[in-house]
Amino acid sequence: MSDDGRPAVRTAHRVAALAAYPLLFATMLVVILVYREQIWTIASRPEELRQWVDGFGVTAPLVFAAVQALQIIVFVIPGEVPQIAGGYLFGVAGGLALTVAGSAFGSAVAFLASRFLGIEFLRAILRREQLDRLQQLASSPRATLTFFLFFLIPGIPKDVLCYVAGLSRMRLGMFLVIATVGRLPGVVGSVVMGDAAAEQRWVFAGVVMAIALVLFGAGVLFRARLLAFLERFANAPPQSSPGKADETN
Repeated sequence: MSDDGRPAVRTAHRVAALAAYPLLFATMLVVILVYREQIWTIASRPEELRQWVDGFGVTAPLVFAAVQALQIIVFVIPGEVPQIAGGYLFGVAGGLALTVAGSAFGSAVAFLASRFLGIEFLRAILRREQLDRLQQLASSPRATLTFFLFFLIPGIPKDVLCYVAGLSRMRLGMFLVIATVGRLPGVVGSVVMGDAAAEQRWVFAGVVMAIALVLFGAGVLFRARLLAFLERFANAPPQSSPGKADETN
C-alpha cells in the first residue's frame, strides 16, 4: 500500500474504534424499545421464555449461546440473568455447557475487537480514570494472575475486562482459560439455581440464591479494598531469588 493511502486507513480505523461500541449499544437500545412488550412478557413468565426458546427447534441451544455471548459483548447487561435462564431451560449440564461456550465466544470477540481497534476503542466506552487504572493492570508484570483473581471474586464487574485484556500481552488462548475458570464458580451457582427453579425445588433454589447474594454483597461491600489489593498485587515488583541476590553482592 502506498503512503498516500495510509492516512485514510488510519482515519477509517479511528472512526471505527470510536463508533463501534456506541453503535452496537444504540442498536441494542432500539431493539429493546421496539420489542419491549414482548421482551417483558418473555422475561417475566418462565413458561413464555421456555416456549420462545423451544420455538427455535434444534437451533435453540445455539440461540441461547448467542444471547450469552451478546451479554459479554454488551457488558452492561447483568450476566446472572442468562446464566439462570440457562439452568432453567437446559438443566445443569446443558445450561453449564452452553453458558461456558457462549461466554467464551463473547469473551473472544471482545478481546479481539479491543486488540484490533486499540486504545481509541476503549476510550469510547470507559471513563478516562477507569481506563488508566485498567490499562496499568493490563501492562503489569502479574497481569495474568490478577485478571484471574478479578474474574474469580464475586461482586466485581468483570466482562469489561475482556476488552481491557485485549491491550495486554496475553494470548487469546490463555485469556480464555483464565476467564472461563475464573467465572466457573459463579456460573455453576446461577445455573444450579435456574435448574432448581425449573424443578420447583424452591428451598434449594432459595439457599443457593442466599449464598450467592451473600458472596455478591461481600464483593460489593469490600470492592474498594479488593480493587486496591489487586492493584498492589499486580504492580508489586517480582521478588528476586536468593541465588540472584547473592550474585549482586
